Amino acid sequence: MKRIGIAILILLVAGHGFAGEETVEYRLDNGMKLIVKPDRRAPIVVSQVWYKVGASYEPDGVTGVSHVLEHMMFKGTASHGPNEFSRIISENGGEENAFTGNDYTAYFQTLASDRLEVALELEADRMRNLTLAAEEFAKEVEVVKEERRLRTEDKPTALTYEQFQAVAYRSLPYGRPVIGWMNDLENMTVEDLERWYRLWYAPNNATLVVAGDVEPAAVLTMVKRHFGELKPESIPILKPLREPSHHGTARLVVRAPAKQPYLLMGYRTPVIATAAEPWEPYALEMLAAVLDGGDSARFSRNLIRGSEVAASAGADYGAFSRLPGLFELDGIPAAGRTVDELEQALLAEVETLKETLVDEAELERIRAQVVAERVFEQDSLFYQAMQIGALETQGYDWRLLDEYVDNMRGVTAEQIRQVARKYLVEDQLTVARLDPRPMASVEGSGAGGERNDG
Repeated sequence: MKRIGIAILILLVAGHGFAGEETVEYRLDNGMKLIVKPDRRAPIVVSQVWYKVGASYEPDGVTGVSHVLEHMMFKGTASHGPNEFSRIISENGGEENAFTGNDYTAYFQTLASDRLEVALELEADRMRNLTLAAEEFAKEVEVVKEERRLRTEDKPTALTYEQFQAVAYRSLPYGRPVIGWMNDLENMTVEDLERWYRLWYAPNNATLVVAGDVEPAAVLTMVKRHFGELKPESIPILKPLREPSHHGTARLVVRAPAKQPYLLMGYRTPVIATAAEPWEPYALEMLAAVLDGGDSARFSRNLIRGSEVAASAGADYGAFSRLPGLFELDGIPAAGRTVDELEQALLAEVETLKETLVDEAELERIRAQVVAERVFEQDSLFYQAMQIGALETQGYDWRLLDEYVDNMRGVTAEQIRQVARKYLVEDQLTVARLDPRPMASVEGSGAGGERNDG
């Protein structure tokens, strides 16, 4: 099983052009960045506007404000009424949507390439001219609250993941849910959104990524026409954040109506921006692939088919985020097996990696699989643009895309053992267990949690 919750899977690939064409980067006078990636396989274009703001930027008391504002971005400007943005894109044969994460909020459209300017005009309008009507806000915040109930509070694994995050991060803001805590949603005001919008939604805090059948110079001309006159904002300078040292394993039990138990474990680990050695995050990604890289990976081979202790088991790690993250293990015990047995089995696989080098044949199979997955992702214009936008918005240079495959190929068995020994240790560990309660639980019993630090 992979990570539960609102997240974006960033699949990084080698190469930044197609048919000999290079990705081109521009910066407007108002600070807005434009990145154009030509790809002429079809007369289609993807346009994505990325803002450097998400749940990890939010202070206590207004968690969820980035996500609620994302909803309100479709509710109109002085020039276009509520939901008119979506109607215009649809009438032009396109599709559009948006998403919010810890480190970004992004808005995207997919259109025929000759319709690109339609999307640019609409995005430029709502970047600075959004109408935040109180009546629209009152309706939309209720939509978000219901979304929270359905996607988190009524889903036991998602609820477990949310509480796990809140315990694993004692300082870093990744402990806050992207959708927000219910109390904050209930007390949110339209003035909260207005302040957030004015502070962060500005050209000098945005990256526009355009991928598809386009000429970069022509795109730049259109972008200047629609975004060039927008005024920049004074964007806050963020303080560097790091998680303080932990002393012992933190444990959490979540009690909720569920059909089966669930185990979630996370080790605090660095990312590209914070690692002591530049190769460490790539070694952690390879380590995750050794454990959970398909049917021939160790979890599947040893725990699901072998000892049959797990009905499912997974490992997950991402090298690219704004702040340090987690190396996660999770699973569901097989029928007749316990969560204790599953935890010990997962930990035993980690200990094996600390003691015994990965066989070169196994490592070569994983390298080939990693490269193949990244190359296949090039078939999607959307993901090509998303890879660039996510990297830029999280504080990285999109040119890291060119280095990714070579860096993964360069990981050695000894480096995998080193990062396992250094980071997959008890003092870095948080463990959450879902303790199932009867599905028809007594009203008012709710879902609770216990934590202790050992």
